Amino acid sequence: MLDRQAQNIEEAQSFVETEHFAFIYVSRVDCGVCHAVLPQVKNLLEDYPQVKLLEVDADKVPSVAGAFSVLTVPALLMFVDGKEMLRKARFVVMSELEREVAQIVENY
Repeated sequence: MLDRQAQNIEEAQSFVETEHFAFIYVSRVDCGVCHAVLPQVKNLLEDYPQVKLLEVDADKVPSVAGAFSVLTVPALLMFVDGKEMLRKARFVVMSELEREVAQIVENY
């Protein structure tokens, strides 16, 4: 999976609008939990190649917090055709996330 990082909020919004299954991962450089969770998310999404991942560094793109109502990081957001279908933040139970992603992909 290619690592794709948004350089601005327009890129993140365009990604959500154009990808059928869009997964946004919002993090910060100084967030230890963010760095621990990201490889697990990437590993999980390898089983779902139709789900596209975009990383957004909230330090580089501070407007992401307001645009996507992110209060804490990491924030994991999944959209289907531009509609938010899943939201996880801070402490993520990977088995639960995998079950929910699978359910969304199967149903849409």
